[in-house]
Amino acid sequence: MYSPLAQFDIVSIVPIYIIGIDLTITNMTITIGLCLVIFITIFNIVKSDIRLIPKSWQFVFESIFLFIYRLVYDQIGVQGLVYFPFLITLFSFMLVLNLMGLVPYSFAATSQFIWTLYFSLSICLGIFFVGLRNHKVKFLKIFLPDVPLMLYPLMITIELASYVIRSFSLAIRLSANIMAGHILVHILADAVYNLGALSMDLVFITLCLLLGLFVLEFGVACLQAYVFTLLICIYLNDAVNLPVH
Repeated sequence: MYSPLAQFDIVSIVPIYIIGIDLTITNMTITIGLCLVIFITIFNIVKSDIRLIPKSWQFVFESIFLFIYRLVYDQIGVQGLVYFPFLITLFSFMLVLNLMGLVPYSFAATSQFIWTLYFSLSICLGIFFVGLRNHKVKFLKIFLPDVPLMLYPLMITIELASYVIRSFSLAIRLSANIMAGHILVHILADAVYNLGALSMDLVFITLCLLLGLFVLEFGVACLQAYVFTLLICIYLNDAVNLPVH
């Protein structure tokens, strides 16, 4: 019996070393590359067959488009619509990656903390530079709340720490939720397999629980893509509309 954590191992597929640089192709590399191919293919199909009276698949994509549009408008305002292409791409990419992890024998890339941390750090750093570009030095006031002068060192340290922790909380939330769900599905799948030798009634009950959990995991995959995008919108709002302490 394999460990439930074995599904998260990064396995080397094609070892490649060029001038001392490790460019090995792993199962994670293949998953992310396949996700990009699927994402670009779906985009080209949708773009080439848009109709005034939408088909069912076009209605789904238009609903996602409007959903993210309203999310950006509600959280950031009109000024934030310039970032809408990035945010809908981010949501779609995360959604496809999460859903790909539910395919049997696939690899859940978003369960890898180091990858989600790299992703969230890059975005949060970009948001910080957006704030500096929009508000110059005034943007640094977000680290300086309205408190007595003697509390400035303490509060600035706390504000800086909370700002940096955003990236880690984004990464941990996404990877932990995806990992926990996949482990639970793996444990129930093992239970169905082992109970098959005991009683078919037990197998049927456990299989129903497994199917229900799989549907729940589908919802979690969609929800985590939404939560990730929502939090990025909230953080981006601070960079676009300077908050007042």
